[in-house]
Amino acid sequence: MADLSGRPPRLLHLHSSFQLGGKEARAVRLMNHWGDQANHTIISGDPEAMSARDAIDRHVKVDFPHDAPLLTGLPGLTRYRVLARYMAQFDLILTYNWGAMDGVMARRTFAPFRTLPPLIHHEDGFNVDENEGLKPKRNLFRRAGLVTAHALVVPSVTLENIARRAWGQPPRRVHLIPNGIAVERYDETPEPNAIPALRRTPGKLLVGTLAGLRPVKNIPRLVEAVAAHRDRLQLVVVGEGPERDAIIAAAQAAGLDDLCLAGFLPDPSRYVGLFDIFALSSDSEQFPISLVEAMAAGLPVVSTDVGDVAHMVAPENQRFVVADGKGLAQALGALANDGDLRARLGAANRARAIRDFAEDAMLDSYARLYGEALASPSILR
Repeated sequence: MADLSGRPPRLLHLHSSFQLGGKEARAVRLMNHWGDQANHTIISGDPEAMSARDAIDRHVKVDFPHDAPLLTGLPGLTRYRVLARYMAQFDLILTYNWGAMDGVMARRTFAPFRTLPPLIHHEDGFNVDENEGLKPKRNLFRRAGLVTAHALVVPSVTLENIARRAWGQPPRRVHLIPNGIAVERYDETPEPNAIPALRRTPGKLLVGTLAGLRPVKNIPRLVEAVAAHRDRLQLVVVGEGPERDAIIAAAQAAGLDDLCLAGFLPDPSRYVGLFDIFALSSDSEQFPISLVEAMAAGLPVVSTDVGDVAHMVAPENQRFVVADGKGLAQALGALANDGDLRARLGAANRARAIRDFAEDAMLDSYARLYGEALASPSILR
């Protein structure tokens, strides 16, 4: 274990991409909270997907090295040796999702032969290629790679069960830490121009979603659901990604001519409250931070039944967590027709967010876990 006396720990973050989404938003929040208590190095498997770096506070010491080893490529001893050699200069390795599993396996392979820092792996959900079920080869790879991990962190009960059953992880290694946010920041009414690209259509309610524009988010499904009520609803999508053109094409095909693709916007507390209804149309989620943000802003929620969503929303809102696109359209129509219902559900969701998803508990849990791995329990407190 490295001697940390008199200096901040050096944390290496390995991401499949660093486009701002749930796991990236949480990692950035932790970095900003700890400020100068830690130094960070971030490697993205996709060097072009880096929008989350814009959300990191200027006072945080963070490096995005151009000469770092690649996270993509065929598994093999040569790649793993290069990764392990690079890891050795840090105090703690933090890996995120399947796209960083080569980092996990590199440490697993070379830990018996050289001194390497502890590793904590985070799993927040699955991409489109595992929507219909987990891949047996990936399950085996995770089982093998995580043997020497200090901990596996998951945000949802669904993932906790998968970690124990499909990936064979012992209870002592699996840590369930629900995502939390600064709920109090959502108290204030947003400025009307908080979404610069938005041109509101008079007389329509705003249906909003926050999502990386990736296939797994299935925004075209939401486009079609909103289009069924195009005379009453306008759709706003905050996020960026490779599916932008496909979403535009879906809107044109559905006759939705006032779609707002707002692009990436930091600090959702500044604009989420502009929506009248929050919607998720994903094929796969686990514990979406965007849902907690919408609840904190006092919004009613319409969502596909994925991950822990049905258990996250207030009980009154659960009937609007639905199976498919047809259900989304029906739920949106019901909420569009009833302002009192929207207000009641929004208030219930807000109360649930305050009670269960405040960020203090999350921050404390991560500080404790990372501190234990660093053999310095108070270093991030």
